[in-house]
Amino acid sequence: MNSKSPTSRRRFLKSAFVAGAGLTIVPRHVLGGNGFVPPSDQLTKAIIGVGGMGRGHIPYEGTRVVAICDVDRLHLEKAKSMINNEVKTFHDFRDVVQLPEVDIVHIATPPHWHGLMSVEAAKAGKDIWCEKPMTRTIGEGKKVMEAVNAHGRMFRLNTWFRFKDNFYGLGTDVKPLKKVIDSGILGWPLKFTVSGITGYNWKFYWSGEHNLKPMPVPENLDYDMWLGPAPYKPYNPERVHSKFRGYWDYDGGGLGDMGQHYLDPVQYMLGKDDTAPVKIEVDAPQQHYDAVGSWRRIEYTYADGCQIILDGENRDKDAAYIEGPNGKIFRGFRSDIPNLQEFLKTLPDPEPQVSLFSESVKTRKKFALNETNGFWSSTLVNLGIIAVRLGRTLNFDPEKLQFIDDEGANRMINQPMRAPWTI
Repeated sequence: MNSKSPTSRRRFLKSAFVAGAGLTIVPRHVLGGNGFVPPSDQLTKAIIGVGGMGRGHIPYEGTRVVAICDVDRLHLEKAKSMINNEVKTFHDFRDVVQLPEVDIVHIATPPHWHGLMSVEAAKAGKDIWCEKPMTRTIGEGKKVMEAVNAHGRMFRLNTWFRFKDNFYGLGTDVKPLKKVIDSGILGWPLKFTVSGITGYNWKFYWSGEHNLKPMPVPENLDYDMWLGPAPYKPYNPERVHSKFRGYWDYDGGGLGDMGQHYLDPVQYMLGKDDTAPVKIEVDAPQQHYDAVGSWRRIEYTYADGCQIILDGENRDKDAAYIEGPNGKIFRGFRSDIPNLQEFLKTLPDPEPQVSLFSESVKTRKKFALNETNGFWSSTLVNLGIIAVRLGRTLNFDPEKLQFIDDEGANRMINQPMRAPWTI
């Protein structure tokens, strides 16, 4: 064996310590201090897309960054300065997913890349941590779910309110709400209202501009690669980086940005992690073909009568967050059910969930928000976006993943990709 190999060096040092009179072998974790995890015991990750959101992926628990990728040279330089000089930098994500030293691929790009990159990472044998929304279309989400399962990968979507943290402006976390719903005390079916009244801002400032003028592409940006599978449109800074959410080719405005954050916990509380609504009704102005606009109201109805109301105008000033035949729960966990807090103390906790992705990767147990339930909450978002864009009521078959008697809506399930990209 090469005398300079790490194994030989460790043996040499161990022998030297044992031979030294009065010396004690000190475990490495003690030398490193409390909480020290040697690099050899850490999971490794690569981050694709290191703009503002992507740089936030650097410190996540139990991992160290070994590679970063971006089509903007300035993003790469800034991210590298935050990590170390040893981190590898890449321009093309296809090179990153093939790195043998990478355990997990973090995808922090605009949503029009999420599906394609997730599938390629799964094929390459990588576990995946993907930003929300999971995918920009229903068809891409289905292919991600299939690829992750076919290749035995672990997948987490980067929204977490179903298992931790105060749920935006609602004034509580999700756990006590789930306990109350599962008890049946509110009755059935239930109606959720998601609005500014109940604690949720739909961020309509994510609207695009019309008639963008072509402008020169900055020398630090590979705009063709940034577009990737999206239709070609002349460069304008309004389209890229922090502004992309305002254009249908890449995202879906405030609904695309916040929808999965807001709606995934509702899906979980309702026990709808394996299905979708059968009717989507919309009240919205006519939408521009390119630039995202606002909407007034979206109503989702499930086969059993449960509803989710997205009130963009805050019309219902007295809206309960949850309303059932037997009672209501308002923002701040106020309720018209007497002694609800005392009743809550008698209820069992929900089923435990794996809430650390490093645990999921090591144990091969599915993460709390994974490729399957994440697909269905992403589908909630995409159903709403399709209804807004078309401006009409849609009837949906969750088993067939098709709209009923609406070919125009069905064409939006699987949208074409710009050559040579396919999924």
